Amino acid sequence: MSEGKAFYIETYGCQMNFSDSEIVASVLRDAGYQFVDNAGQAGLILINTCSIRDKAEKRIWKRLRELHAFRKKNHAIQIGVIGCMAERLKDELLESGFSVDLVAGPDAYRVLPTLLTEVDGGQKAANIELSAEETYDDIQPVKYHSNGVSSFISIMRGCENFCAYCVVPFTRGRERSRDPRTIVNEAARLFDEGFREVTLLGQNVNSYRWDADGVVTSFPDLMGQVAAISPMLRVRFTTSHPKDLSDDLLRVMVSYPNICRSVHLAVQSGSNRVLKLMNRRYTREWYLERVASIRHYMPDCTLSTDIIAGFCSETDEDHADTISLMQEAAFDSAFMFRYSERSGTLASKRYPDDVPDEVKAARLSEIIALQQKLSARSNRADIGKVLEVLVEGSSKRSPDFLMGRTSGNKVVVFPDRGNKPGDYVMVKITGSTPATLKGIIAAV
Repeated sequence: MSEGKAFYIETYGCQMNFSDSEIVASVLRDAGYQFVDNAGQAGLILINTCSIRDKAEKRIWKRLRELHAFRKKNHAIQIGVIGCMAERLKDELLESGFSVDLVAGPDAYRVLPTLLTEVDGGQKAANIELSAEETYDDIQPVKYHSNGVSSFISIMRGCENFCAYCVVPFTRGRERSRDPRTIVNEAARLFDEGFREVTLLGQNVNSYRWDADGVVTSFPDLMGQVAAISPMLRVRFTTSHPKDLSDDLLRVMVSYPNICRSVHLAVQSGSNRVLKLMNRRYTREWYLERVASIRHYMPDCTLSTDIIAGFCSETDEDHADTISLMQEAAFDSAFMFRYSERSGTLASKRYPDDVPDEVKAARLSEIIALQQKLSARSNRADIGKVLEVLVEGSSKRSPDFLMGRTSGNKVVVFPDRGNKPGDYVMVKITGSTPATLKGIIAAV
């Protein structure tokens, strides 16, 4: 290994991938590498990849072609692919002809220095072995891409839900939870360093469970422990599986004002028939009961979701069920996609991807149009309210304005009056768009 070699990480996909990139940066820093924020200055370029949809993988292949052309001008550059796509497509990546030197799955980050030593010796290197124990709980992530205000904390890894459309159980392995003491210590350290918001991450945070000599820490227990660090530390979490979202968690949220009034609860479809095919293990009725419980405990809580359009055999009636559920749940925001078959999943083995692309596109357009109306209505309802906003930085559109988020995770833009990132500001909402609230600092 070249002492002090500069490395650069590009991250694609979910928040878990960004959290993992911080772990990778820590491992490499401790091995003598130096992080740079410009690929052109790096001797090692790592691509942290996502496999959740075909479109995500196509972006990676396109980027690898670009890096291959870049490498022709600088033969000394090393290129590594890490993360979910590396786990899924090791052989294809190494044999692609795109100059990939290294492939490492999500559980192999500790051995990256060893793999890179092999690469330095002129060999290609790979490790995609999944672990039933690895949580990286003793590694302090390097917050190299952070705004200094908000940070992610991975509390568990893996997934055992095996939704029919999803590759995550195959790319990230079995569920395992971190020692809660390491999580609370990490959150406390971040707070002491000036961070004012942490998001607890997991493929299904509700499944978090730590058993130490018969003393069990559940996810609601963990949330309470992190929230108790300081009332000035906002606490978020993602993602919740509807089948596991408990009233115990909702009661803990009510008990701590600094636990954000925002829940992401992926529904995927409003049709019971499709939900069963998806192996989601809840019904439309169960989901709406969970929504009603959230509203009961926290009337001011915002609700976001994920929706897939055009899953295998989805009919017009199934699609209509999704539309009606959206209307009933009144989501504040949503991530919406057309179905993308992933090889190796239950759906790819059992169900034909038989909904025509043009039908998927039309249904997705209808879903997006409806959600824009729901989001606009939700934001209009905040006009006239005074909301607490955590300042994150300057607005992208104007240096004269600041932006921040409410407890409900809504973006607010307001005139800069000298507040700094990390400040809490009371803002009176004066206007809105479907995506953003606008306001002025409220007179105290």
